[in-house]
Amino acid sequence: MSQREASPALPHPGIGELFLSPVPPGSSWPGEPSRPRTPRAHQADEVLRLADSARSLEQLDARVAVCRACPRLVDWREQVARAKRASYAGEPYWGRPVPGWGDPEPHSLIVGLAPAANGANRTGRIFTGDRSGDWLYAALHRVGLANQPTSVHAADGLQLTGVRITAPVHCAPPDNAPTTPEKATCAPWLDREIQLVEPGLRSMLALGGIGWQQTLGAVRRLGWSVPRPAPRFGHGAEAVLVTPSGREVRLLGCYHVSQQNTFTGRLTEEMLDEVLTRL
Repeated sequence: MSQREASPALPHPGIGELFLSPVPPGSSWPGEPSRPRTPRAHQADEVLRLADSARSLEQLDARVAVCRACPRLVDWREQVARAKRASYAGEPYWGRPVPGWGDPEPHSLIVGLAPAANGANRTGRIFTGDRSGDWLYAALHRVGLANQPTSVHAADGLQLTGVRITAPVHCAPPDNAPTTPEKATCAPWLDREIQLVEPGLRSMLALGGIGWQQTLGAVRRLGWSVPRPAPRFGHGAEAVLVTPSGREVRLLGCYHVSQQNTFTGRLTEEMLDEVLTRL
């Protein structure tokens, strides 16, 4: 059975237009950065080449959104997009890598982990359409960095001021657990993203220990100075990093906005707001 037969076109919840699941590159999906001929990476060395040669965030996002370099992640994200969670059975799923998103000239970069299978993998926008996104965007709104407290789909009018959000892994992984090789394959996208936003960057916020370690790894590869011994992750942790040009950029740590943390009270709204006010 073909993908078209297995997953018929369904209306987008925001604009009503019909889309297949996964959504083909170059579509009119809200926020779609790619074109039908956007070059696609099929293996790790192609990720490195296409990331390094991206001249802008727009070009980088387009290339991220069509990447097929990790077979396990490609199979999983597309399987989820075709099968769908029952509560979303009547809408299309993005089912592709989810690029970074937010202010095109940010002073702060928030680094998560990977898209949620029925969240960003469905909506095509990072931290959108799940409980983690509900927490993060409500907090960003409370501290004045988002124009609204909700993040439902990619056409809901949400805008960020001064902040861009990204992830070290751009595809939804099984069990929310990307492998070490998958993280390594995806790493050049984050490296180049940090390079492109660095001129105006004053802070980065890592959500969770993996985000913290992946951010430190990225800046080391870019030649930034990192304190020794290596800064340890913790909620509210802070380290000062120095770019090759001598600029200081603060790295902040925050418990991830996962349900495991927010439902148990390990992360409260007050704790999240306090860290975000330091961006």
